[in-house]
Amino acid sequence: MPTFWSWIFLLLGIATCALIALDVRRRPQHMAIMNVTWPITGLYMPVLGWWVYQKMGRAAPAHADHDSHKGHGTSESHQHGGHEHQGRHHHHGDKPKWQGVFVSATHCGGGCTLGDIVATPLATVLGFTLFGSHMAGHFLLAFVAAYAFGVLFQYLPIREMGGGSPRRALIDAIKADTLSLIAFQFGMYFWMLIATPLFLDGRMDAATPEFWFMMQIAMLVGFLTSYPANWWLVNKGIKHAM
Repeated sequence: MPTFWSWIFLLLGIATCALIALDVRRRPQHMAIMNVTWPITGLYMPVLGWWVYQKMGRAAPAHADHDSHKGHGTSESHQHGGHEHQGRHHHHGDKPKWQGVFVSATHCGGGCTLGDIVATPLATVLGFTLFGSHMAGHFLLAFVAAYAFGVLFQYLPIREMGGGSPRRALIDAIKADTLSLIAFQFGMYFWMLIATPLFLDGRMDAATPEFWFMMQIAMLVGFLTSYPANWWLVNKGIKHAM
């Protein structure tokens, strides 16, 4: 795999991540964890991630929301009751179901991707193996870290929305994330099993741009394999479309 193209796509991913992060500062998400999730999405969806963010997740500027509240008279505020507050926090509720599931999949992907970014360099530095296999060692550490971050990414918004006790929120987070995470990691592993012998000379070395380019593709494949799982979870009411 040519180093040149690896750097091109990695830099595009970093630029997309930075662009979304800057925009999110001006337009905070109604769910705080999405302020982290959307920039991470840009890492494995170079350029496309910016379009997806604009189409499905971009919020109104914070100052515009504040001004709109100032513009309403007291009587109008009483007339609408809690709907003004609801307008800020649920303004994406009218998006098509496929888009709501798509955003839910990015939410899962954010935790998985962050876990993989943390775990794979660690596996390389430690030379970690499982049954004598460096690839299996990478996969194991990546799964553990992705699961931890994935559950955390579910737990925090559940607690933010007042979803019961910490124990109840943790159980709900595990239920909502487990199948989705397994589907995401399955897609990642499937691609890396193909890419490692074909493009990486059989070595999973997190110190090379070629490895991270393949991981970038793997995360996108993982997103695609997690989408049906998220659709099923939403249909069953285990998870909510976002």
